[in-house]
Amino acid sequence: MHSAAPRADFPALDRVMQGGEKLIYLDSGATSQKPRQVIDAVNRQELYSNGAVKRGSHQLAGEATVAYEHARRAVARLVGAEPEEIAWTKNSTEALNLIAYVIDDISRGRGQCVLRGGRKLKERLASTQERLTLRPGDNIVITRAEHHANLIPWQELCVRTGAQLRWFELTDDGRLDIERGIAEGLVDERTKVVAFAHVSNVTGAVAPVKRIVELARSVGALVVLDACQSVPHMPVDFHELDVDFAAFSGHKMLGPTGIGALYGRKELFEAMPPFLFGGSMVEIVTMEKTTFAMPPARFEAGTQAVAQAVGLGVAADYLMKIGMDNVAAHERQLTARALEGIAAIPGVRLLGPADASERSGVVSFDVEGVHPHDVGQVLDAKGIAIRVGHHCAQPVHAHFGVHASSRASFGPYNTLEEVEIFLQALAGVRSFFGRENEGES
Repeated sequence: MHSAAPRADFPALDRVMQGGEKLIYLDSGATSQKPRQVIDAVNRQELYSNGAVKRGSHQLAGEATVAYEHARRAVARLVGAEPEEIAWTKNSTEALNLIAYVIDDISRGRGQCVLRGGRKLKERLASTQERLTLRPGDNIVITRAEHHANLIPWQELCVRTGAQLRWFELTDDGRLDIERGIAEGLVDERTKVVAFAHVSNVTGAVAPVKRIVELARSVGALVVLDACQSVPHMPVDFHELDVDFAAFSGHKMLGPTGIGALYGRKELFEAMPPFLFGGSMVEIVTMEKTTFAMPPARFEAGTQAVAQAVGLGVAADYLMKIGMDNVAAHERQLTARALEGIAAIPGVRLLGPADASERSGVVSFDVEGVHPHDVGQVLDAKGIAIRVGHHCAQPVHAHFGVHASSRASFGPYNTLEEVEIFLQALAGVRSFFGRENEGES
C-alpha cells in the first residue's frame, strides 16, 4: 500500500479494533497520528533531558533550552518564517484568542507598557499600535467558513470595542464568494482586520489567499490566517503569502497535543503587549513597574510545554523530509478518488467543491435519512475512524441546510486501498438502515 509517509513509522496504524478490523484512520483533520520519531523525541526529552528552559545553568536545563529553540527553528523553516516570529501556544485556538485579546488591550489604551527606547522607536511602536487599534464604527471581516476558534474571538472583540463583524458568504458548493463580498463593499476604509481559514475544516475548500490579502492591503487592514488545515497538508510560506498573523496546531501536523504556534510579523509582535503575565516574559521587575522581554518570549509566560515543543520540531523536520509537495500530491490523489466514489453513491451529498484541485483532503458529506453519528458508528464497526458532528463550524453547516455531517480527512500515511474500503463501507450505510430506496423514483 503506497503512502507519502512510511506507514511503519505510525504505531497506531497497526492496531486491530474492537470489531476485529485493522484501523483505517480517516480523521486527520481532527488530530493526526504520530510517527515513532515524534513519540521517541518526546519520551527522550522527558526521560533524559527534563530541565527548566532558560532557568538554570546545569546541563539538563541547557539541553532543554537548546532543544526547545531548535524546535522553534524547525517549525519556522517549515512555514517560511524567522524563529523570532514564532511564539509557542498550547494550540491554534489560544493563538487566535491571543491576537484578539491583545488588540482589545491596545484599543483600550493598555499598550503603553511596551513603548520603549528612544523617541523614534517609541513613535514607530505607537504607529504600529494604531494599526492594532479598533474603534466604534470600525469593522472586522471574516468568512462563513470559519472554525469557531476563528469566529467567536472576533465576535467578542466587536462586542467589547463597538466594532462591526462582517463576513464573506459561500457559493453553493462552499467556496468563498469573494466577488459578492466585493460587490457588497464588505472590505472598506474602516476594515481593521481580515481573518480567514486557509482551508475550510468542513468543505476542504482552499481560500484564494492572494486575492483576500490584496483586498485587505488596499485598505491597510491586518490579515490573520487560520492555517490549521493547510500547514500539515501543503507547502505554506507565511512571508510569501504576505499575512500578518497565522495560527496552527501541533497535533494536526503529526506532533503532540498541547502545543501550537502563533506566527506574527516582527514589527507587529514588537508593538504588542503581553497576553499573560508571570515568569520568563520579563526583563526587569520592581515593586513599581515591569519591563517586558522582546518577542517571542513576551508571549511565553510561565513554564512551557518543552517536550511537546521538541516533539513538534521533530514533526516539522519529518514533514520537510517527506516534502510538502509530495504530501500535497499524495493527498490530492486520495481526495480525487474519494470525491469520485462519493458522487457515485446514491443518497450521499458532498459538502464542498467537487473538484479535487480546489480543495484539500477534508471531505464532508451528508447521508440522506441517516444521522451522521449513525454513519460514524457503522464505519467504526468496520475499523474506519471518521469525524461526525458540526466540526466546530455550525454556520458552515447552516449554509448547506444541515445541522451536522460526516467527515473523512486524510493524512500522509493514508492509502488508496483505505479509500476504497471506506467507499465500499459508505455505500452500504443506507441499506444498513433500510434507507436505500428512499428518494428514488
